[in-house]
Amino acid sequence: FVGRSGAGKTTLIQLLSRFYPCDRGEITLDDEAIERYRLSDYRRQFSVVSQRVVLFSDTIRNNVAFGQLDRVSDEGIWSALRTAHAEDFVRATPNGLDTVLGDAGAGLSGGQKQRLAIARAVLKDAPVLILDEATSALDNESEAAIQAALSDISRDRTTLVIAHRLSTVERADTIVVMDGGRVVSAGCHDELMQREGLYRSLYQQRFEEA
Repeated sequence: FVGRSGAGKTTLIQLLSRFYPCDRGEITLDDEAIERYRLSDYRRQFSVVSQRVVLFSDTIRNNVAFGQLDRVSDEGIWSALRTAHAEDFVRATPNGLDTVLGDAGAGLSGGQKQRLAIARAVLKDAPVLILDEATSALDNESEAAIQAALSDISRDRTTLVIAHRLSTVERADTIVVMDGGRVVSAGCHDELMQREGLYRSLYQQRFEEA
């Protein structure tokens, strides 16, 4: 999902996540209206990595395994950290998984916080993965590494990506372009680049700014 700021991309994901109901129309999952699922069961099907990372004043272990400590091992946590390219910096902390983070992850860089959030999503292993500008806090080199990891974990699951950097969605099966709260076009990257439209304009603008 791409578009200018305020186009409605994040609102769409919040509707999908059932933070508030649709006032018109419906959203379906496996041809069933999402309101028909019990909320706890429904949300168990989603892993979310947001641009606003939520971390607690607790150990790295508890932050990554949040909500599923009784079901995961340290080996599984290290594997998730490795996939998220977070293993090296966690091992460099004073106590590894037992290192206690400050409030909201104080002491970590934005990119490190984002990698822990990605590791949490990897560990949950839900069938639907939502990435809400998940690489927004990363520099270009870190973003390239994380994109490779996200490409791996996106296989065999539905992945919905809200992207500010269009480079993050070039390989998507379908790119949905939003403007003013509406879908204005959809297609793969090559199809959208052949059209005179918002996507091509945004894409060309990115290169002009670069």
